[in-house]
Parts: sequence; structure tokens; C-alpha cells
Amino acid sequence: LPAQLLQLAQDAEAELRLQRELLLQIQRFSRLRRQRTPKPPQKTPEPPAEEQQEEEEDVVIPVLVLACDRSSVRRCLDKLLRYRPSARRFPLIVSQDCGHAETAAVIASYGAAVAHIRQPDLSDIAVPPEHRKFQGYYRISRHYRWALGQVFRTFRYRAAIVVEDDLEVAPDFFEYFQAVLPLLRGDPSLWCASAWNDNGKEGLVDPGRAELLYRTDFFPGLGWLLLAELWDELEPKWPPAFWDDWMRQPEQRRGRSCVRPEVSRTMTFGRKGVSHGQFFDQYLKFIKLNDRFVPFTQLDLSYLKKDEYERFFLRQVYSAPEIKLEDLQKDSGRDLGPVRLQYRGRDSFKASAKALGLMDDLKSGVPRGGYRGVVSLVCRGRRVFLAPPSDWAGYDPSWS
Repeated sequence: LPAQLLQLAQDAEAELRLQRELLLQIQRFSRLRRQRTPKPPQKTPEPPAEEQQEEEEDVVIPVLVLACDRSSVRRCLDKLLRYRPSARRFPLIVSQDCGHAETAAVIASYGAAVAHIRQPDLSDIAVPPEHRKFQGYYRISRHYRWALGQVFRTFRYRAAIVVEDDLEVAPDFFEYFQAVLPLLRGDPSLWCASAWNDNGKEGLVDPGRAELLYRTDFFPGLGWLLLAELWDELEPKWPPAFWDDWMRQPEQRRGRSCVRPEVSRTMTFGRKGVSHGQFFDQYLKFIKLNDRFVPFTQLDLSYLKKDEYERFFLRQVYSAPEIKLEDLQKDSGRDLGPVRLQYRGRDSFKASAKALGLMDDLKSGVPRGGYRGVVSLVCRGRRVFLAPPSDWAGYDPSWS
């Protein structure tokens, strides 16, 4: 019996390798055919809705897992494989930096279930003397550039989900990204979708509204989707370090937004890292991971398109009655409608954010989770909009 089981496992692995090679051949043939086929002069009619849905379900979105020296990457990969609805539509690519043997062995133990690629350049990076203690951030940025280059240049995928090795995903992680991909493709005012809510601590979100999605001007990262077209834009100017804060600068964001959920679809278990646990003990370990499957692909997400979203979201914010912080903290809030807590400057925002338990730091003047300066949260069971005045004139980078 053990010999038969071993043979079955070997046969299954061989079949998976064969299917992957066939898929790559089909993709190569399709690209060649598209390149050789002249475009018709007239506009192609839109296919029926049923065909569009089938086409969206056939889209291949690889999950790129950035790994280094954490053998606990197994926790990340186990959840990805557990919740992945299709190996064909969501291939896993683990890109490893650092050359850490124990971590490499863990990744290799998954066999054909994941593709294991290795960053070839493990050399030290020359950094300014004042950045000597930030060498790790330079290595991370170099690794991101190489790994994303592999996904979009070598493997020629058209979209990718980026995950780091210390993230655990929710049951509807893949469902969420499959549903928001058409939004990114159809709305140039969106440049990413993230599974993360920076202010997603238990008590600050409504788990009963797990289907709720927002636009945000803050780049969240921590499990995010981007298109190949965005990489075409970012790759030539990719920074040597601190890539995530660089993404939050106005020069990169260019007025665009991301989609993010009310309840996070990722959580981090990586306290140790180059940031030495910054924010982990105070915020990150308390992020609530969604545990209820939401069928996002069956929902109408058109409300997230820019014009429609601004109409209903801003109306909801500025029609809510204004409340003072001390009154909000005294009120139980149960079964009461939304309210607005107004701030009028940087110090006012930070004081309110700290009092509410939010992350109060700003990047290029943008608050975490904010859209047009508004941060949505739950306080004592009540929806609260921490908002600037209605005549808001834009973000002020000097607030950072």
C-alpha cells in the first residue's frame, strides 16, 4: 500500500507539471496569435454578460509570495493553498531572497504546488552612511523589483497579487481579488486593490458588514493586486529603498486610489523583521481577519467607480450629524446612526485618531485608510467618519 500511494503521488505531480507546461504553451500560442492577427477597423461589440463572466473566471492571476529567512512561510502557504479555488487560475510563485537554507527547504517541500524562484543577487548594497542600519530596506526593495520583473517580464502575466511571507489570508481572499480585478481594468482612477485595512482592529470595524468595500487614497499594501500596466509605469523609477512609502508619494499616486475592505482579508504574524516590530504590538497584532465568506463576484461593485462613489460616500459623510469627541466617547452608540467627527488641522487629526485608537501617522499628508481626508471606522458600535471640513482642498504633504 505505501508503494502504491507513493506511485499515485508521483503520478499526480507528473500530471501537474504536464498541465502547467500545457498552460504555458497555450498562453504563448495565444500571445503569438494576438500579435499576428490584425485588429479590425470597427469596434468589437461587447460580448453577452454570460461570456464576460466566463472570461473573467478564466483570467490567470498569480500570487507572488515574497520570502526571505522565515521558515514560518509555511503558515502563509498553507492558508493560500487551503483557500485557493483553482491552481490554474491562481498559480503560486514564491520568490526567495537571502538564500536561507531552512526556508528554501520549507518552500521546496510543497513540490509542484508552488513555483520556487530565487533572487540571484545576494550581495551587499552600498548605502549612504546615515542609512547603514537600513540595509534591510534596500534589500527588500531590490527583491521586489526583481520578483515583479519576473512575474511581468519573464512569465508575462497581466496582473498579480503580492503577498509577503508573514501574512495569513481569509477564506474569501481569492474571491475578493477576482471580483475587484475588472474594476482596476475599467477605472483609470484606481491603481491597486488591497486586502488590508490599516485601521482594521477588532472594535474599529463592523464584522457584520464584511461585504463593505471602500476607495482609499492611502496605499495599504499587505496583500495587494496590481496590473502589468502599472508595473510598466513604476519599474523604470523603482526606488532603492522604502518602496511602500515611495508608493505613497504624490508623484507615484498621481491622484489615484486603491480599493480596500471594511474587514481585512489578511493579517500579519511577523513581529520580527527589518522594522523591528514597529506598530506590531500596538496595532498590527489586533487586526481582525475576516472569517465569513463573501461572494464578491456575485455582488454589484459598480458603486466603487469614482463618480458614483463620491456622490454617495461624501453625501453619507457630510449629511451625518457632527459630534464632539467627548460626547462620542460617552455614548454607547448601539443602534444609532452614523456621525461625523470633524478635524481642522494636523494636530486636530492626530489627537482624534489617537483617542479613537486609529493609526495616527500620515504619509505625504494622507491618513491611513482615508479617502478625500475621510477615515471611516466604528466606535462603541457606531459608524463614525473622522472628516475634514466639507470645503477640503486636498492633502498637505507637510502634515507628514
